[in-house]
Amino acid sequence: MRFPLILISYTILLPCLSTMTLGGSMSLPGCPDKCGNVIIPYPFGVGLSCSANSSFTIICQNSSIPLLTNISLEVVNISLKGLITVKHPVSPMACTHVQRTQSLVPSLLGSPFTISERLNSLFILGCQNMGWFRANKTSTIGGCMALCDANTTIHDSCNGVNCCQISIMEGIREPDFTYRSIATAGKNATFCGYAFLAHQTWFRSDYKTFSGLQHDFPNPFDEKFRSTTMVLEWISTMIIFSNSSCYDRDEYNGCKFLDDYTRWPTEDEGSKLCSCDFGFEGNPYLPAGCQQIDVCSGQRLKYCMGNYTDEEAYSTCDEHHHPLKVPLIIVGSVLSTLLLIVVSWRSSKVCIRRLKANRKLSNFKRNGGLLLEKHELSAAGKGVEKIKIFNSNYLAKATDHYNENRVLGRGGQGTVYKGMLTDGRIVAIKKSEGIDEDDIENFINEVVILSQINHRNVVKLLGCCLESEVPLLVYEFIPNGTLFQHIHHPNEEFPFTWEMRVRIALEVANSLSYMHSAASAPIYHRDIKSTNILLDEKYRAKVSDFGTSRSVSIEKTHLTTKVLGTFGYLDPEYFQSSQFTEKSDVYSFGVVMVELLTGEKAVSRIRADVGRSLATHFLHSMEEDHLFDILDALVLKEGKKEQILAMAELASKCLQLQGKKRPTMKEIAAKLEAIQNLTEGTLLQHDVEENEQQISEFYDFSSSIPGSTNIFDSIIISGSSSSDAQPFLVDDRS
Repeated sequence: MRFPLILISYTILLPCLSTMTLGGSMSLPGCPDKCGNVIIPYPFGVGLSCSANSSFTIICQNSSIPLLTNISLEVVNISLKGLITVKHPVSPMACTHVQRTQSLVPSLLGSPFTISERLNSLFILGCQNMGWFRANKTSTIGGCMALCDANTTIHDSCNGVNCCQISIMEGIREPDFTYRSIATAGKNATFCGYAFLAHQTWFRSDYKTFSGLQHDFPNPFDEKFRSTTMVLEWISTMIIFSNSSCYDRDEYNGCKFLDDYTRWPTEDEGSKLCSCDFGFEGNPYLPAGCQQIDVCSGQRLKYCMGNYTDEEAYSTCDEHHHPLKVPLIIVGSVLSTLLLIVVSWRSSKVCIRRLKANRKLSNFKRNGGLLLEKHELSAAGKGVEKIKIFNSNYLAKATDHYNENRVLGRGGQGTVYKGMLTDGRIVAIKKSEGIDEDDIENFINEVVILSQINHRNVVKLLGCCLESEVPLLVYEFIPNGTLFQHIHHPNEEFPFTWEMRVRIALEVANSLSYMHSAASAPIYHRDIKSTNILLDEKYRAKVSDFGTSRSVSIEKTHLTTKVLGTFGYLDPEYFQSSQFTEKSDVYSFGVVMVELLTGEKAVSRIRADVGRSLATHFLHSMEEDHLFDILDALVLKEGKKEQILAMAELASKCLQLQGKKRPTMKEIAAKLEAIQNLTEGTLLQHDVEENEQQISEFYDFSSSIPGSTNIFDSIIISGSSSSDAQPFLVDDRS
């Protein structure tokens, strides 16, 4: 119904709008009234002879750029209600611990212009920058600080994160800005951010256009960010514009003062703004500039605006119109309008329906729908379950049209929403950020494969939607968060017991063993970590976040997923061979086992003695016989010594440098089951020599990287990071 409503509004208001157009030029007779796309109304003018005085003189550079000569700024818009929008340069800030002061705009002293306190703010962009706004070089009127850290994300408000803003005061003509950087480590010594005056809506409308990455700001030489816009207020005086229609007191000429805009009184009669009175149009600053509009046209205009009170206008119109003429015109207009509305409404419905169908078909083809149909045809008759294809409108309703209140988590691959299907099932719907054409075949390949996985410890892919703008994947909903949350943010009311830790480790091992050996073709997860292990309503483990398959076809035997891995969990052997095997998943699982034992994170800046990697720290502690010094308090309290030692030894074998020396996931699952069933007095034999050899090999490999204790320190120091996409979370605190 949106199109018919617009049509109704346009049809009804058309007679009114026609009376609102200005009949004459807004500039002095014989003077240009435009420069480029900017209208130049008097008292402003192109050239001194066309303006009230030199303060309002504009030159038209290159016949398209209006420049206000008095303050040398480019004009964007002029309002006769006392406002002028101008461009001014953005001020880059150098990184310094010493306070520096710099001007923000050219001085406005001696001009009729001041910076509008109602419409502008001072913005500061950057990290660890603090600044003070000074008015007319006499007093500080405000200050703020822009902060950020490694976890900072950009929001839609300038609230102190990457950006802060300062309100200004009335009547400022010579502003400057004092600033100082709190921290300059790792920054370019000549560039630390920006400080500039701009319209208060600048952050919402323009900031993300220039912000790029989360902690990256426009280069000071970037053409796009050399200037921004601010609003100045200007005033008129009775002396300067004494010839204007507003100051002719001998008779009423349709001009009036705007008392609400009185600014900074002079010693004489004050400074005011003018406006054409009701029923008049034009430029009040021109002699006889306010012209009375046609009485009947004025009547229609006033009727539309709901302000008609002029009885004389009624009588005048009645003299020129037959008593039945107006009713007949009204009836004819209404009938014509209704007919046009009905025809337009039916036509628009057909067009909109056809456009939506074409758009959905186009999206389906672009997102790989034809390739999916081809795979399903080839699998027909083989007993393979068909992939569920969801309707885009159905999923939109299931998520309350992707309401922000339904967001479960955000990550590098997209946003996950909580939804409810018509049968009452709660699901997690992943809305992709987008997908490259080169990855379409890989994306469809993963959908085909993961839809066939049926294991109680793997998050089930229920289906997909390809007719939307971006692909949508529908998974079963897992309500109790991630393993990471339960390890590193424990709930005192629900302790994460030793028994639960061993059981979860066994469940994850069983799922990986299934994918490596029991599935129709081996599947390598490639990103096993505690944030990708979810817990269902009974706190059973569910492996999730497979990403999309890369460089894989259905006919190949070894399948890997798109996710490249996360530092702290990534197999060191991968850096030598660039090949990912099933033993790479084993290494990552070993790190998760160590997390369960110690309660520490996979990578931490706190561990500086032997490296930031939890794997390095754990192996070093075992070598020095300090294992029980690093264990989680709850593990020490509840776990049997035999079980703890057996699980620690199994984890150390998973962390062997050479993949061929690591056990398979099937062997790991069997050993974890034995650990779960251990009783008092049962001991596992520890292969001390093999463990020491493994630790020695790990340190030899790490020492080959100059300037770093181990490979993980080298990665962190270089600034590398991985996409830590959060899966289907109820609480996204991790």
